[in-house]
Amino acid sequence: MSHDYDAIIIGGGHNGLTCAAYLAKAKKRVLVLERRHVLGGAAVSEEVFPGFTYSVCSYVVSLLRPDIIRDLDLPRHGLDLIPLESTFTPLPDGNSLYRGPDADETRREIAKFSTRDADTYPIFGQAMSQIGRIVKPVLGMTPPDLARPSLRAIFDLLRLGRRFGELDLDARTLQVKMMTMSAVEFLDEWFESDVLKAVMSISGIIGTFQSVSSPGTAYVLLHHYMGDIDGAYRSWGFSRGGTGQISLSIARAAQKFGADIKTDAGVARILTDGGIARGIVLENGDEYRAPIVVSGVDPHLTFLKLVGREQLPGAFVGDVERFKMRGSSGKVNLALDGLPDFTSRPGDGPHLRGDITIAPGLEYLERAYDDAKYGAFSRKPFMDVVIPTLTDPTLAPPGKHVMSIFVQYAPYKLKEGPADWKNQRDAFGDAVVDTLAEYCPNLKDLILHRQVLTPWDLEKEFGLTEGNIFHGELSLEQLFFQRPAAGWARYRTPIQNLWMCASGTHPGGGIMSAPGRNAAREILKGW
Repeated sequence: MSHDYDAIIIGGGHNGLTCAAYLAKAKKRVLVLERRHVLGGAAVSEEVFPGFTYSVCSYVVSLLRPDIIRDLDLPRHGLDLIPLESTFTPLPDGNSLYRGPDADETRREIAKFSTRDADTYPIFGQAMSQIGRIVKPVLGMTPPDLARPSLRAIFDLLRLGRRFGELDLDARTLQVKMMTMSAVEFLDEWFESDVLKAVMSISGIIGTFQSVSSPGTAYVLLHHYMGDIDGAYRSWGFSRGGTGQISLSIARAAQKFGADIKTDAGVARILTDGGIARGIVLENGDEYRAPIVVSGVDPHLTFLKLVGREQLPGAFVGDVERFKMRGSSGKVNLALDGLPDFTSRPGDGPHLRGDITIAPGLEYLERAYDDAKYGAFSRKPFMDVVIPTLTDPTLAPPGKHVMSIFVQYAPYKLKEGPADWKNQRDAFGDAVVDTLAEYCPNLKDLILHRQVLTPWDLEKEFGLTEGNIFHGELSLEQLFFQRPAAGWARYRTPIQNLWMCASGTHPGGGIMSAPGRNAAREILKGW
């Protein structure tokens, strides 16, 4: 039993590590406990097959807050972000849409499908940037507690209202629409081309079990518009060395400030006494005690397993049980003997160095969702594909490549039950490869190794309840002061001295580190 720490953090994902770094920077003695053998949670790099390093789960970065990068001096600790500058969408008829860094080239590409859309596209980008810049400061806020309003909460709400009032009428109208409309309805007001609307709408369904026509998905689209890389707004990128290098850079910063980090240290239970958190018990029976315990895992795992229903108010337990997880995505990682050759754009080129998106039309996306609604994985899924070895060759042997394929929809709850994913994993992987091979026929001949992750695998291996990559859907009723529950969105919990710091809290999912930093700030206020 140890009493040597001021705070114990459960989970070595990027948010838990960020919280640890800020607490340690404030001279607190911090211990981070990670269940797996490697740090990073879902933001992790692993050499799954000899010589091939995969960004096993999360694979691109954009939302990582620039102020956190500066505060923790992450470049000094190994963070190196490489811009991802294009999106390539191959189509079944042999045509394609390519949007890259050259505005004139992008305009010509869009004009193949609609000259009106080509004219509208930059205007849309400017409007989204304006809205994003107004909304983005909210990511760093602690949500006001509407159940127990204080003068500070009222001030925060007034400040939000003032920001909204600074927008012109068109921008205010746009903001309201984004909070209420579906991604498709919202894009319908701007564009007419089916392929352009399809490839843009998919940002509205990432991490949700909803279709592109479901109300509220327009906000999720905005959520993915608010990132930047090196000051380039709306930019996405790779982390050199894989996504896990983001987590490791944060871990190194935390250790520089004095934090202790242990891997292979799964937490079995949070110790409570009289409604107060006192420490934790590891799966091997070891105990660690500290006056502050911080959970970097999702709300279901934290409260329903590590704390236990019997220790919590009944109303709160009901709120947690109603907090929607509903994992809807999977991942297929390939080791390749060469580069895929797309029928619509043969050979090597810039189109392979960015996103490759399989979303040829809105009907295609709706049919993919239809499969999932009835408890089956999509036979023709939406896929977001990247080949990171084209910008970071250290991830594979010379001449070889790594391909990362994010897949939706893959519902956690199959009609046969979640555990049946063990029987359907290979069929799911085959469906993904078969679909992608329709666009690049040489793909199957290139595959050296394949890793398939279903939502069930994400739960069992990475501790993501129901395989939800955001620790809970980013639906409107689960945002801001209702994440994870009304009255408990300020990183505190009904258990005194137990805090939350991960994506199940505001502002939600993605590799942004904001929940970890925000939680540390609130913890330090009351220390």
